[in-house]
Amino acid sequence: MNTNTTNTSVLLAGATGYLGGYIAKELQIRKIETKILVRNLEKTAHLKSEHSTIFQVEVTQAESLKGLFKGVNTVISTVGITRQKDGLTYMQVDYQANKNLLDEAKRAGVRKFIYVSVLNGRLHRNLKMVEAKEAFVDELLQSGLDFTVVRPNGFFSDMKDFLDMAKKGRVYLFGSGEQKFNPIHGQDLAAACIDAIGSVKTEIGIGGPDILTHNEVAQMALLANGKPINIVRFPHAIRKFVLWCFRTFTSSKTYGPIEFFLTFMGDDAIAPRYGCHRLSTFFQQEMDVIQKADK
Repeated sequence: MNTNTTNTSVLLAGATGYLGGYIAKELQIRKIETKILVRNLEKTAHLKSEHSTIFQVEVTQAESLKGLFKGVNTVISTVGITRQKDGLTYMQVDYQANKNLLDEAKRAGVRKFIYVSVLNGRLHRNLKMVEAKEAFVDELLQSGLDFTVVRPNGFFSDMKDFLDMAKKGRVYLFGSGEQKFNPIHGQDLAAACIDAIGSVKTEIGIGGPDILTHNEVAQMALLANGKPINIVRFPHAIRKFVLWCFRTFTSSKTYGPIEFFLTFMGDDAIAPRYGCHRLSTFFQQEMDVIQKADK
C-alpha cells in the first residue's frame, strides 16, 4: 500500500465517532493539515491540534458545506448512523449526507474521496444499515473522482456487547459459536484509512490481526470480567425468528442495528488481517477503566 501523504490536505467528516476520533489523531501524528467537520463543538476538545481547523456544520444540509472544501485534495468520511437517536434515517445520513460531501468535493476539485462502509456490503444490501451505505458507494462509482471504499470488519468498540453480557455472568451466541471473524481496533483502521490516500485500490477489505470464533470472544469477555465460562447457544432458527419479529413489528430505526448485528452473527466474516491490537488486551483495558470508575 502506498503511504505517501506529501502535500496532502484532508477534510474529515464524522470525527466525533469511534473511528473518526482515531483518524483525527492519526492525521495529527502525521502532521497532515486537516479540516474537521462536526455537529457538536462540545465534543471536539480531543480533536484540536496545530494541524487542524474545526468547523461546525450539519452534513445533512448541503448549504452548510459551501466553501469549506477550498484547498482540500482528499476527503475522508466515516459519516453514518450507528446507535444515534436523533430522528434521522439511514438514507438521510449514510446516503444523503455523504452525497452532499461528494457533491461539494466535486465542485471544489477534490482529488480523492475515502469512504468507510462495511465488510461484504454488497452481499447485504437488504439490511437497512447497509442499503444506504451501498447506495452511496454507487454514487462514488459514478463520480469521476479517485476513491477508495474501506470495508472493515467489526470494530473493537462493537465487541463491548460481549463484555456487557459477560458482566451478567453469561454470553448468548447462535449456532455452534464457531463462526469466525477478525474485528479491528480503531487505531489500526485509522492508519489504514490514511494510508489509502496514496493507494490506487478502489476497495480495501480489512480486519484485525486475529481470526477468532464467537466462542473464543465470549470466553475472553467472561474471563476479563472474572466470570466462569458460561455460554448459552441458541439455534439459528431462533435468530431468524427474532429477526422476523423485529422487521415485522418495529420501525427501521429500531430494528436496523439489531438486524445488522443478528445477520452478521450468523456467518463467517473474515477480512485481510491488519494491525497489531489484540481484542483480549482491549477487553482487559476496558475492564480496568470500569474498575477505576467504580472506585
